[in-house]
Amino acid sequence: MADYDLIIIGTGSGNSLVTEDFADKKVAVIERGIFGGTCLNVGCIPTKMFVYAAEVATTIRDAARFGVDATLDGVRWPDIRDRVFGRIDPISDSGRDYRVSGPHTTAYLGQATFVGEREVEVEITRPGGAHAVGEKHRITGDQVVIATGSRATIPEVIESSGVPYETSDTVMRLPDLPRSMAIIGGGVIGAEFAHVFSALGVQVTQVQRGDRLLHRLDAEVGTLFTQQAQQQWDLRLNTQVVGASRSGTGVRLELSEGSPLEVDVLLIATGRAPNSDGMGLEVAGVQVRPDGRVQVDEHGRTTADGVWALGDVSAPVQLKHLANHEARVVAHNLVHPDDLRSFAHTNVPAAVFSHPQVAMVGLTEEAAREAGHDITVKLQRYGDTAYGWAMEDTTGVVKLIGDASTGLILGAHFMGPHASTLIQTVIHAMSFGQTAEDVARDQFWIHPALAEVVENALLGL
Repeated sequence: MADYDLIIIGTGSGNSLVTEDFADKKVAVIERGIFGGTCLNVGCIPTKMFVYAAEVATTIRDAARFGVDATLDGVRWPDIRDRVFGRIDPISDSGRDYRVSGPHTTAYLGQATFVGEREVEVEITRPGGAHAVGEKHRITGDQVVIATGSRATIPEVIESSGVPYETSDTVMRLPDLPRSMAIIGGGVIGAEFAHVFSALGVQVTQVQRGDRLLHRLDAEVGTLFTQQAQQQWDLRLNTQVVGASRSGTGVRLELSEGSPLEVDVLLIATGRAPNSDGMGLEVAGVQVRPDGRVQVDEHGRTTADGVWALGDVSAPVQLKHLANHEARVVAHNLVHPDDLRSFAHTNVPAAVFSHPQVAMVGLTEEAAREAGHDITVKLQRYGDTAYGWAMEDTTGVVKLIGDASTGLILGAHFMGPHASTLIQTVIHAMSFGQTAEDVARDQFWIHPALAEVVENALLGL
């Protein structure tokens, strides 16, 4: 007989698996890091709280063009930081304490390693639980869920140099706001932190090896975003870091193009890798894909009987809302083996909370053409709507890609204020198979709300 009915490794979205269905069962929760996972502690939530402060600073600097004279008198970094983590840290701590002392769960704060079929050895590495640091416990479970998330990847040229650096896990807790910062990487994390720190007064230089930022975006929208970024911070495109060393103020970077760069703080934002290594998955019979993701089927089952996986460790894209969806599916499947639900990995939206904000769902124009669709495309500018005039917006766009034969929307790419909110109408339409004409014509759109930019884009499509 197993020690536990369920073992959960990871406390991000995995923590939500302890539903009412397990109220009379024994559950073990294992966490080697900060309780609550990436999104709560070092990802979505704290970063967006910093982004909001950056937006306030940007609004003040931009006020004059609306006839409002305002000055940014200063930025109190410790107050900004402590406002964020003064709210988040207690949530993480209370979640840990509840799993440690709450009913029906036993928390193990340490590293989990598979030593057999649904058998895990946990080495306790963190204080705060019922077990002493250094202890090792072997436990078995009827079912095991791997929800260990992902971690920041570090380029070899940086790691081998021995220079100090920050990642998204650490940079938000800096003791002071630096004078200058280099950001290596042109993806979502790099774009968001470049906005945050430049808006708060830091001299930011972003180094990107490609010819534009956010390379997974539709090429046209990605190019427009890159042009906007170039006007806000120092952006080095088609450039790689070829060497790094310590300097008097912080770090000196040798670049493939241009002169060396000296900065106070170096932020690495070159992507994240699944936390699937070092767990003995091969011992448990759990197979891993070439990119490091745990292999799962459409129901969340791994290649080992009774072992499941969800979230960043196995999902095709690293997004919290996708991980939450997968957790809901797996939570159902754990207790309903004869009525399995499936993951929905189509039309998964994403957003970048930089300046301007970006949101996307579905296919890019390039992907739609490559797939053989007979497409029609509409690029609608914010500034061509009444509320866009009010905002004096000259850069915001909505780009829709449609199938000319069916009228269905294949992809949507928004760039501008409130992009992550405005796109929700299109996400809804794509999810429920509504045509562009149906969405545009069969409902009222409030005039002169900003949502009219979506209506006009749909009509144009």
